[in-house]
Amino acid sequence: MSKSNDFENDLLKLIFNGTAIANLADNAVTGPLTSLFLALHTSDPGEAGTQSTGEIAYTGYARIPVLRTSGGWTITANSVSPVANVEFAEMTGGVGGTATFVTIGVAVTGATKVLYRGALTPTIAVTTGVIPRIKPTSTITED
Repeated sequence: MSKSNDFENDLLKLIFNGTAIANLADNAVTGPLTSLFLALHTSDPGEAGTQSTGEIAYTGYARIPVLRTSGGWTITANSVSPVANVEFAEMTGGVGGTATFVTIGVAVTGATKVLYRGALTPTIAVTTGVIPRIKPTSTITED
């Protein structure tokens, strides 16, 4: 089975913009998430992984919050992308590595739920002085 295109867009709007799906789902009235958090990974965290599975580590690194609004995410034709560049902190020390995957999850730290994950193309070689960036041309497609 597959979701209809309308429902795919509704689902993306619920998750990324906090927009209710009439008569089906509401953005929680008490304490809904106001942001989703992007994390970089040096390996695929897999379907059973968390946001800390294979998460990159370097001095200055932190997950980046993106607002759950139309100001944070653009949704069109069953696809979602960040409205603006998502820039992680510059690597100033530590191990770094090559960021090969990105996840979108629910918390700024910890072994938390992954809502979406995907391979980065091109990958990002994170070394001293590099500022990793996810561009608005990066998309997630529901199908």
